[in-house]
Amino acid sequence: MSQEESLSLPQKAYRTVTPRTGMRPDMEMDSIGWVMFLILVMLMVPLLPFIVIVYVLSKVFGYLANQRGTGE
Repeated sequence: MSQEESLSLPQKAYRTVTPRTGMRPDMEMDSIGWVMFLILVMLMVPLLPFIVIVYVLSKVFGYLANQRGTGE
């Protein structure tokens, strides 16, 4: 029986020539993620009043449409 046949399915799927490094924190990607989040927050804060206005108007028009009914 060869070594190929004795491997489990995850081991067969994860065949590589480099050794596994294990789990470790990835500070580089973490800092890039935070920078992207802060940029999105800085873009969304000026748009927040418009988003609130559109949300309130949609709720008001929905309420008025329900009050008016279909007229049947």
